[in-house]
Amino acid sequence: MPVTPEVLLTRLQDALGDKLLSGRVALGEVTVEVRPEDWHDVAVLLRDTPGLRFDELIDLCGVDYAAYAGTGLEAGRYAAVMHLLSVVRNHRVRVRAFCADDELPVIASVVDVWAAANWFEREAFDLVGIVFDGHPDLRRILTDYGFIGHPFRKDFPVYGQVEMRYDPEQKRVIYQPVSIDPREVTPRIVREENFGDVGHG
Repeated sequence: MPVTPEVLLTRLQDALGDKLLSGRVALGEVTVEVRPEDWHDVAVLLRDTPGLRFDELIDLCGVDYAAYAGTGLEAGRYAAVMHLLSVVRNHRVRVRAFCADDELPVIASVVDVWAAANWFEREAFDLVGIVFDGHPDLRRILTDYGFIGHPFRKDFPVYGQVEMRYDPEQKRVIYQPVSIDPREVTPRIVREENFGDVGHG
């Protein structure tokens, strides 16, 4: 039988000790925050501690918190977040760590803890630019090998930086600067009094 989120949080506090920066329960979910230098050690503890036994990594992603400036979030800009499941104990946890350096966000790989982290870490590297130290094959997974930048960063241009197309004269794919003119899209405003009212035909 699964434990309550509050009991799980207490178990996490006991197991992680001073490695735990903060922990909370919101909407029935447990979230803990740890230091980036403790990321890998915490992963091992979460997997191996008998009362926790988080044996499955469900998801791992990178998050850019740039838009949170001035909202009370004082940690760094980039964070790695993983969601873990204990199949044996039937409970879940979210673990977050902010990378120490915004210029080159680096955090330890957890591929040796959960093999499923492999492609998740490659995706976070590709889209957000977080470098996972110790990853066996850290290279882009969704964008092209020659792609410049990381498209999930908040400062990445909406239209990108280059576009590719097939050139029939050269008989190959070529890259060129973006030819789309940036424009502001204004949503259509419906002012009809009975719009969407099925009772009025």
